[in-house]
Amino acid sequence: MTGDISTDHRGESEKRLETIVASSPILAPVLERWSSVAPPDCWLSGGAIAQTVWNRASGLPPHYGLADVDLVYFDPSDLSEAGEARREKAIRDRFADLPVRIDVKNEARVHLWYEAKFGYAIAPYASARQAIATFPTTAAAIGVRPAPSGLSIVAPFGLSDLFALIVRPNKAQITRAIYEAKAERWRGLWPRLTIVPWSDD
Repeated sequence: MTGDISTDHRGESEKRLETIVASSPILAPVLERWSSVAPPDCWLSGGAIAQTVWNRASGLPPHYGLADVDLVYFDPSDLSEAGEARREKAIRDRFADLPVRIDVKNEARVHLWYEAKFGYAIAPYASARQAIATFPTTAAAIGVRPAPSGLSIVAPFGLSDLFALIVRPNKAQITRAIYEAKAERWRGLWPRLTIVPWSDD
């Protein structure tokens, strides 16, 4: 399931995700203030969404295990580190009342620093959606943002793994070491997760 899931073609999983996100005291305030902070082609994405779902399924507090909330955007008109830092500071200031850190990344400039951090180069992304499709696990390769009716959802691998509490590698870009480190941290926090081993097949 690649691209946006429109509000007119929602299944039960999409409606369930929307309900969980809307009831989160961490995620809902970000979406409620969206119009005042969101950069171009911006999505609330990644682990915070998956972890919110896992916390609900496990009877844990909404903020449990959330290291940060990721906002990814795509702005090729400003590829500077300083420009990204300015946006991040403005957004963090807007959400200073939340008990988690807001992490803001311009996906248009990731290729400029990726090799120095991870040891191998990647091609530039064409959009924030393309970046989300490379996130390390299928369950967390998700983005949401407000739409005229409910939420717009991008879920390149669908939502089945998310609600089944399955952590499966997305090998589009990451290495085995990156996946296994992330999976091991999550296993310690959410023991009910099913971790699918990395396979070189």
